[in-house]
Amino acid sequence: MWGLIKLVFLFLLATVCHWCLATVCSVWGLSVNVMLAFAVAFCTVLKPAFGYPAAFLCGLFLDFFGTKLFGNNAFTFTVAACIVYALAERFDFDGIFPQIFTVFGLTFVVGSLNSLLLVWFTSSSMWPGFWSLLGGSALGAVLAPAVFWTVRRVLGKGAVCRQA
Repeated sequence: MWGLIKLVFLFLLATVCHWCLATVCSVWGLSVNVMLAFAVAFCTVLKPAFGYPAAFLCGLFLDFFGTKLFGNNAFTFTVAACIVYALAERFDFDGIFPQIFTVFGLTFVVGSLNSLLLVWFTSSSMWPGFWSLLGGSALGAVLAPAVFWTVRRVLGKGAVCRQA
């Protein structure tokens, strides 16, 4: 039970961080996705039974406040969770480089997949632009070690974590 309360706290922290950074970075034209960095961190720390729903809910949160196709973020975040769990056997996510590399790469994958889903289902395009996506990916990657450290620090080695 205590682990789920910690997850709710981290989700609230992720929403506040995402809202603040998305607001500030929009002035410079960056499409930063801090919620994705938290979803990736959740998947590296949590067991799959808790990581997949956490990633899905992070994406669903963005869908509730978006004006685009509803469900696209939930879907793409779940795809990102599948990729993270597939990489978990090959990467040591305790290291900073795998954290940065994964968040940077998945930001591009999620941004591209979101745009592709919009074209497929709505026949419209909302591509943020290459430089906006690149800048947001770089900023998310720079913030990734702090996000991973926070998630590991708060969750510890609870029952919902992989190293229980």
